[in-house]
Amino acid sequence: MVSLEIAGPCALWTRPDTGDCPVSYPAPTYSAVRGIFESILWGPAIRVVPFFVEICKPLQYHAYQTNYGGPLRKSGLIKSGDNYQLLAEILINVCYKLHAKVFPVGKSSGILLSGKASEWDKKTTSPGHAYQAIFNRRLKRGQSFSIPFLGWKEFVPDYVGTLRAETSPCKEINLVIPSMLREVFPNAGQSTIPFVYDQDVEIREGLLTYPTRKEG
Repeated sequence: MVSLEIAGPCALWTRPDTGDCPVSYPAPTYSAVRGIFESILWGPAIRVVPFFVEICKPLQYHAYQTNYGGPLRKSGLIKSGDNYQLLAEILINVCYKLHAKVFPVGKSSGILLSGKASEWDKKTTSPGHAYQAIFNRRLKRGQSFSIPFLGWKEFVPDYVGTLRAETSPCKEINLVIPSMLREVFPNAGQSTIPFVYDQDVEIREGLLTYPTRKEG
């Protein structure tokens, strides 16, 4: 098991059904949690499997506006050099405790390891435990493979680190999410785009446990 705490002023865990004015889920998606862990340490021969999330601050939604100037604008806007105004309903003042399990990606999984991943896998008899030890060391030192973010890349956290004793789940948060995006690429670069969803995901007393599915 690996765990971390992450907090920040803004977060957006996008609900795909909200279209071009995205609205946030109350908690990070399964794939977002995996991405946060892998931003601290990406292990080529392991699989991070998010287990549960603790929501440690009350849910506060806030209207957010920003100007988008990227390549997905309409051709007319690109030609004129104008930006697209993007509206969103985000979360503010968030804090989560994230927990995941780590499993080795071996031959039995059917996933073909790259050359470097195979070399790393051969150097240890317990890739999962090796990942856990290295992860915890990097987390305490404030090191990361890439910059963690809270949904959108511009929403950087103001705390990423070990679990703090003074934070705890908000017991008053009890709700059911009818349909929650799980992940878009379940097998990374070796899959198509199936858009996997979980149904009736429950948050009880501030705790969201991700439904168990077969990995790999």
